[in-house]
Amino acid sequence: MELGLIGLGRMGANMALRLQRAGHKCIGYARHAETVEKRLKEGAISAGATSLSELVGQLKPPRIVWLMIPAASVDATLEQLIPLLSPDDVVVDGGNSFYQDDIRRAATLKEHGIHYLDVGTSGGVWGLERGYCLMIGGEAEIVQRLEPLFEALAPGLQAASRTPGREQVGGTAEHGYLHCGPHGAGHFVKMVHNGIEYGIMAAYAEGFNILRHANIGKHPEEIDAETTPLRNPEYYQYDFNLADIAELWRRGSVIASWLLDLTAHALLTDPDLSQFAGRVSDSGEGRWTIKAAIDEAVPAGVLSTALYERFASRGEADFADKLLSAMRFEFGGHHEKQG
Repeated sequence: MELGLIGLGRMGANMALRLQRAGHKCIGYARHAETVEKRLKEGAISAGATSLSELVGQLKPPRIVWLMIPAASVDATLEQLIPLLSPDDVVVDGGNSFYQDDIRRAATLKEHGIHYLDVGTSGGVWGLERGYCLMIGGEAEIVQRLEPLFEALAPGLQAASRTPGREQVGGTAEHGYLHCGPHGAGHFVKMVHNGIEYGIMAAYAEGFNILRHANIGKHPEEIDAETTPLRNPEYYQYDFNLADIAELWRRGSVIASWLLDLTAHALLTDPDLSQFAGRVSDSGEGRWTIKAAIDEAVPAGVLSTALYERFASRGEADFADKLLSAMRFEFGGHHEKQG
């Protein structure tokens, strides 16, 4: 199959290369001409374009245009793209858009006879070799039309051991792609996927931090009125090798996962994580997941806490912490203890 790919960053370029390896033809466009040239030299795309009109002009109708761009850029891109497309063309948003925006965009494109699919895509920078988990929303007929692309991008049946009894069920889920429902469904599932990701990452981070501080009993404490002393230093005399523990848990442990695999690699490469400042970004999906939980009246305490911890990591709790210190001083004359 042939498609135009808008957005040739790490995800987009790797997806294009995986598609090309499977025999599909990718024509790529990026805002910067040097990016297009780079991807051409790498063989990630078979042809490049320096404008959206040039991209569309190189595609045979009915066209497939796949967007791998930031969610904030999708509407502006569609505004330029719609006049260039024809009825029965297909636009795919493979980024991390808000699912409610998908519903609106699908309705707008439908007025022009253009089809729309929202495809939540997970796989990160490893997707080229491992494949991409694809969560798809939109018309069943159009999903079926693009199925060869989904098959090429997805990890395939061999990526995981079969769930017992799954062979009786069939379907595409065990191949790594799934039509989740109507417009917005793909990004809704991806939204919750990323919310869960926040929680799992936070659990690993907090657990390893407890292990890292398990030698606190070896360090003499300065006794003062502002700090509760450690009552039993003898219980905290452990110098754990975190890289070894992460490696250990990868094998036979209930909490083994790909995220733990990546954690083990990070700790082996840089045990003190010296190249990181600890400011953790959130790109929106965690917030949208919590909003959905509120709208549904579904408790999501772990995911909420993980999101708020990301805010705190960026200094957003600093004023609140200062106010806590100020209140302690006001009511008890407590001075801050310097770290």
